[in-house]
Amino acid sequence: MTIRNLQTLFNPGSIALIGASQTKDSVGAIVLEQLLSGGFDGRIYAVNPHEFDREGISCFATIGDLPEAPDLAIVMVPAQAVPDVIAELGSKGTRLAVVLSAGLTPASGLCQKMLEAARPYCLRIIGPNCLGVMMPRVKLNATFACTRPRAGGLALISQSGALITAIVDWAEHRGIGFSGIISAGDMADVDLGDLLDLFAVDPATEAILLYVEGVTNSVKFMSAARAAARSKPVIAIKAGRTSAAARAALSHTGALAGSYDVYRAAFERAGIILVDTLTEMFDAAEILGTRRRARGNRLAIVTNGGGAAVLAIDVMDRAGAELAILSEQTVATLDALLPSSWSHANPVDLIGDGGPERYRHAIGAVQADEGVDAVLVMHCPTATADTAAVAQVVVDCDAAAGRAKPILACWLGDINCEHVRSMMHDAAIALYATPDDAVRGFGYLIAARRSEDMLRDAVEVTTRFSPDRPHAKSILNRVRAERRTVLSEVEAKDLLAAYQVPVVPTRLVRGEGEFEEACAHIQPPYVVKIVSPDLTHKSDAGGVALHLADRNAVMAAAAVMETRIRQKYPEAEIRDLRWNRCVSVPLPVRSSWAWPPMRPLGP
Repeated sequence: MTIRNLQTLFNPGSIALIGASQTKDSVGAIVLEQLLSGGFDGRIYAVNPHEFDREGISCFATIGDLPEAPDLAIVMVPAQAVPDVIAELGSKGTRLAVVLSAGLTPASGLCQKMLEAARPYCLRIIGPNCLGVMMPRVKLNATFACTRPRAGGLALISQSGALITAIVDWAEHRGIGFSGIISAGDMADVDLGDLLDLFAVDPATEAILLYVEGVTNSVKFMSAARAAARSKPVIAIKAGRTSAAARAALSHTGALAGSYDVYRAAFERAGIILVDTLTEMFDAAEILGTRRRARGNRLAIVTNGGGAAVLAIDVMDRAGAELAILSEQTVATLDALLPSSWSHANPVDLIGDGGPERYRHAIGAVQADEGVDAVLVMHCPTATADTAAVAQVVVDCDAAAGRAKPILACWLGDINCEHVRSMMHDAAIALYATPDDAVRGFGYLIAARRSEDMLRDAVEVTTRFSPDRPHAKSILNRVRAERRTVLSEVEAKDLLAAYQVPVVPTRLVRGEGEFEEACAHIQPPYVVKIVSPDLTHKSDAGGVALHLADRNAVMAAAAVMETRIRQKYPEAEIRDLRWNRCVSVPLPVRSSWAWPPMRPLGP
């Protein structure tokens, strides 16, 4: 992996817009307007063979006419012209281009031509088919997005250009800024691993956000993610979590995106904090972007509403948090400072009329307790307390304690939140409008600490292996010969085993007589699954039977399964039934079976 030539993004002295236009609402016109209105103070060159006149920039008919090699090129020409444009830019001396143009697919051959044109010059390419790049620190907005981000500490890398605009809009509403935003597009050259490496070494980047549809180079990605997560939080959302989304991805891209559990395990191993929704990504970014760190999962709650605190406690288990037990000394201190009606335990309930001074006493006391790892301060709006004054107490207590322990704030209700949002943001205190959001925010601090501990304690192991490449090649050749794009489960496991990746042993049962032999070598209970090139999702088709106690149950389940599938999917080819860690069977009418036992075999 390399970030060679990518550092130019952080401070380009000159930018060439290849395909800049004066045609209203065209991409070339929008990107030019964004760049000019954003205040970029470097040199801007517009390249268009047609007559072009725009105040504040220099216009040229060809790339060869440019007075210098631009540090960065934004390419917005039709797909067929991109390879020639890349060759001209490389010859001119440019070493980084962002290709917004779509249609450069492997099937068209244009993608490979573009890469071949770039290779002699070590010209790096972001895209194609992307929204562009935004680098707010240098006022660079080379996109056709409708929003403009402010400068800050979050880096955003997204395979979806549309989501970028939503995330920027969310951040603007909360006063959160970005160190850089890159739409990765089709990742013909620069991929997620390269971009992770880029922001991992950027001192202005405090946390990295990822929207992932698929990883193209898994080894590079994992290495880059682990390196980045050692120095700053990496938060990811993975598309294709449900089976419906997986089927859509398969029909759309030809790649199985349904292996969500695999991504989740890999992300956890790499130290990436995985979230399921954009809301969770925003919440995680807000708390982790404050650079707060929790040494443990024990949470103290200070509130003027007992009901709100109960709601927070209800969701602690899901966040991996636990309610801190206050020491006798802390309780005695609070007894001396608070009215006798306080709760005398955690949560510290100040009662509905609790004002700024009660909050000050309570926060200070629980912060000093060694059994507390973080403090959640909750405020329910009342007529007896100034919400801004209470917020100022939180800020003052945090500063007085040297930010030694994370403080999270929950000002219940959107209007209540808005009154103090800027104050909390300036003090780097994460603010939430609901108890469950606040506790989930603390959960991200716990997850970040767990990831850091795991990465710090991990032992690197290198294992020599001798893959059976001829066997792997024979599997793939057979699949290609049958003009298939998806391997069966049996083939996939055979391929992994050829590269010495541990898999559950699987055998095909190609006839009724093979059931007895198969069952004789495997401990029950059993599972039977059908294998068909026409039925990728076996469970949905009714092609899986679980918890089978003996050979008779296996044979009965196989017979019922075949009858049901032949009635429901008469055109489907049934090749086998498979049993993982076990056996397989051919039946008449070109069908065979495989099934897995529910537990490992003995030695």
